[in-house]
Amino acid sequence: MPQKLTIVDYGMGNLNSVKRVLDRMRVDSIISSRPTDIANSGKIILPGVGHFGKAMHNLQELNLLDVLHEAVRVANKPILGICLGMQLMAKRSEEGNVEGLGWIDAEVIRFRVADKLKYKIPHMGWNQVSIKKNSPLMENISGLSEFYFVHSYRLKVNDESDILNETEYEETFPSAIERGNIFGVQYHPEKSHDAGIQLLKNFIKL
Repeated sequence: MPQKLTIVDYGMGNLNSVKRVLDRMRVDSIISSRPTDIANSGKIILPGVGHFGKAMHNLQELNLLDVLHEAVRVANKPILGICLGMQLMAKRSEEGNVEGLGWIDAEVIRFRVADKLKYKIPHMGWNQVSIKKNSPLMENISGLSEFYFVHSYRLKVNDESDILNETEYEETFPSAIERGNIFGVQYHPEKSHDAGIQLLKNFIKL
């Protein structure tokens, strides 16, 4: 299987920051919206910042839905969703009230906090993650590690075995998921310094 990594370009955000970090790590990666590049890739990163409904519309318009399903569900290629990219893996989102990719039994819901003075939405900045299960994605990452977050919506995961990390922000929410070859993180590893670099290295090694 080719080992090149494809960062999926569907018009939604932090592509170049991910690519710069991978370049510094000397990872053979490309940014592409071409189905053939995704089909021929060994690993896939699905990044994203923005609106869930718009993102699903873009994936459909670019004819990327079928090739992503084929790569992930049939060929079992490792995929890492980052921020919105992870949320797209859920069945549905309140943001746009549309269906997602459906790879994880989860919904995307808006953060609802009681103490709006203490807990600002969007949730923005550094926060600690709690590692909920053993995973190659978390190898050599401390259970006290902090990652960088920027989001107003969060996952509600129906199968707890899919939860890889949890984070406290007034309430406990899933901040990373894992099911087989499917990995997703709500935080931004490309902006999370040493812990984020280690996570990306772990993904590359899968």
